[in-house]
Order: sequence, then C-alpha cells, then structure tokens
Amino acid sequence: MKKVLMFAGDFAEDYEVMVPYQALEMVGVHVDVVCPGMKAGDKIKTAIHDFVGDQTYCEKPGHLFQLNAALDEVKGEDYDGLYITGGRAPEYIRLDAKIIELTKYFMENNKPVAAICHGIQVLTAADTVRGRKLTAYPAVGPDVTMAGGEFVSVDADKSVVDGNLVTSPAWPGNIAILQDFIKLLG
Repeated sequence: MKKVLMFAGDFAEDYEVMVPYQALEMVGVHVDVVCPGMKAGDKIKTAIHDFVGDQTYCEKPGHLFQLNAALDEVKGEDYDGLYITGGRAPEYIRLDAKIIELTKYFMENNKPVAAICHGIQVLTAADTVRGRKLTAYPAVGPDVTMAGGEFVSVDADKSVVDGNLVTSPAWPGNIAILQDFIKLLG
C-alpha cells in the first residue's frame, strides 16, 4: 500500500483536505494528515472558500477534520508522496522547521509532491520551486516568480505537472491534481 503525508492546519480549505484525503484512501493510498503543534486525534477547523462577487473569495466555517498522525513523529522516508493543502493554513505552517525539512526531502528525493491553491507557499518557503513550472491561486503567483519558479496561469479546474511536482490553482482542480498525483505515485 502506498503512503502519502498530507500537510494541513486550521482554516485549510475544506475541499482541499476532505476530497484528496477521501479520494486517495478510496483508491488504496493511506494518508497521514499532520499539522504543526498537534497530535493524532486533534481536530483542525477547515474553511470553505467561495466566490460570490467580491474582489476575492469569502471564507465560511467548514468542517472539523481529525488528524491521524503527529508531525513530530513522521519521517519522509516512510512515505511515497507529499500532499500540501491550501487555504489559510500554508501561511503559518510554512513557518515550522519540520514542515520545511520534509518539503525539501520530498522535492530533493524526487518523490511525488502535490500542492494546491495557497499550498504552494510551503514550496516557496522551502526554496524548492527555482526553475520549476507550476501554478497556484493567482494571488500566490508573485511568490512563485520571486522564488525563481515559472508561474503558469491555468483555469481553476486544471493542474500543471513538472517532473515530480503537480500543482493546481484551487479546489475546482481536485480531479485534475488527484489524477496527476496518482499517476506520479504509480
């Protein structure tokens, strides 16, 4: 059975946690979901991001999601791939040294990595996008460029693959990013 490590945290986008977690488990991939400062059994609060005519998305309360592993106890070599959720969580989980260390491990060892929406902020903080083509939520595009990556603008339901890395701008891309990530996992 393949194993994937998933980074999440309070106010991660609901669909970007729930859908990949359930879809990967459904196809026989075990997913350990972790968050800095929390342990297995703790719950994170998710947020639902929607577009209702404002200049940017609005944020509504989502579901509680129960973590099933502790960040302090995981090792990169125990996993076949990494999945980085989006929403607001990446802006603060990227400040955790172990999150950065694990992100670098997966990228440097050419293991499959998926990042959606604002999850790309973890990749830029880990300095792992230099010379890579990727997409993200459009507001994160400048971060990609400043980190030495090539930002590719695609529709929200699409994904971009560059070697071991697959990215998508937002939750409408769940199908595309998951199909590509599962291919990368083998």
